[in-house]
Amino acid sequence: MPTSSRSLFAAAALTMSAVTIAVLSTWAAPADAAPPAPPTLGPCDSGQLCLWGKEAFKGKRQTHELAATDVESCVALPAGTTAAALANRAGRPVTTYQSATCAETGEFETYPGSGTWVPRSPYQVRAFKIWEN
Repeated sequence: MPTSSRSLFAAAALTMSAVTIAVLSTWAAPADAAPPAPPTLGPCDSGQLCLWGKEAFKGKRQTHELAATDVESCVALPAGTTAAALANRAGRPVTTYQSATCAETGEFETYPGSGTWVPRSPYQVRAFKIWEN
């Protein structure tokens, strides 16, 4: 290979290396970057089902206890309200429903009662049932 061709080849190789390093450096996270903080759990006392109007345990909180709730009965949230986050500390399984009548044609999910925090429900909760066990 003639000298001028070698010089041109070497220059091209150096340019490609510099571009590769520049691109890779933009993809790498800084070594000292902290991982994102986990969401702060919403306050919910033992024996309660707590529901928040907004995700991440924000907005107005509603609390329900076994003493004031019929077990295995559909409890609709007040008209015009929904919940987007919840904590189940009722000590019993709780099913939340997208439907205000606990219809199983909409979305629903059952959460264990041993202390479950859900910062973002997959649907707007409009009703719930607390189960015997």
